[in-house]
Amino acid sequence: MLNNIGLPGILLIAIVVLVLFGRGKISSLMGEVGKGITSFKKGISEGQKELDDDPSETAKDVTPETDKDKV
Repeated sequence: MLNNIGLPGILLIAIVVLVLFGRGKISSLMGEVGKGITSFKKGISEGQKELDDDPSETAKDVTPETDKDKV
């Protein structure tokens, strides 16, 4: 159904959205989307940096000691 929407269909949808919401509402919405994308990318890079900075924590042995280990 949506495989053959084409350029005229996309333009028609864009015009309808512009008429329904207005230019100001759409521009503020796109600004919020841009801020969200920026925040998401920043969070991903901080998480990756945190994983790269401290590899010793992932290899720590956390098995409890038993009486056999103490002897």
